[in-house]
Amino acid sequence: MKYLALSLISTLFVSGGFARPSRLANREAARRLRGSRPFSGSPYVVVSSTTNGTDSQIESKTSAVKSSGTTLHDEYSTNWAGVVIESPPTGQNFTTVSGTFVVPKPIGSNGSASAWVGIDGDTASQSILQAGVDFTISGGKVSYESWYEWYPNYAYDFSNFAISAGNTITITIQSTSSKAGIVTLSNKSTGKSVSKSLTAPSSSTALKGQNAEWIVEDYEQNGSLVPFANFGTVTFTNASASTSKKTVAPSSGIKVNIVQNKKLLTSTSFTTNSVTVKHT
Repeated sequence: MKYLALSLISTLFVSGGFARPSRLANREAARRLRGSRPFSGSPYVVVSSTTNGTDSQIESKTSAVKSSGTTLHDEYSTNWAGVVIESPPTGQNFTTVSGTFVVPKPIGSNGSASAWVGIDGDTASQSILQAGVDFTISGGKVSYESWYEWYPNYAYDFSNFAISAGNTITITIQSTSSKAGIVTLSNKSTGKSVSKSLTAPSSSTALKGQNAEWIVEDYEQNGSLVPFANFGTVTFTNASASTSKKTVAPSSGIKVNIVQNKKLLTSTSFTTNSVTVKHT
């Protein structure tokens, strides 16, 4: 799920991109209509903010940087919010990324979002090994789906893995080589776990191990983004990314927030072992 960057920064926001119906076969068919697009987009700058993150506070990067002379920090995207680590320690590659979160209950009438953990997808833009949970509200009814994907292959659902609001889910992504990996979801509330061994779709989509992510996404389906659900807050705890030699904290990464139609829709923060994304 490669993210669509709108781009870098803020001075006052100082800090600092994908296929899913009720039966499994139908959901997998729907996933094939869900596309991924490469990193691209227009640069934006948040020059100030209101409590709901709206309207004229978001300007083009060119005019804002000229007027403020600010240093570039955070990134802004149309569909990713969370933290991205853009490079591991020199001479090393990320091999494992993990995080634990409590499944939110979205509010409102209609919308969807997805919380996931992954390797690559940013500077290593040809591939992503990832897994996560979708949370959807439709007509006031909430549903959940868990899934895995090696982009640019389709995403597929895990079957027989029940998820409810308030469950504690741990996601672990592990690359056993550049062309093979294992994704695991564990529901700490039910004691159930699922895992899947995956291989790279092609030699050109082998993992680089350059990036690690903890993301809440407004995913794309049928060529456009789905209505973004008000999920409240998602916090990835015990968040870490590891190489063969070292564990790297999310606080070494870059915060990403979602901007759509010049509205800031999320607020991201991190500590040494957690990533929090709030719907604004």
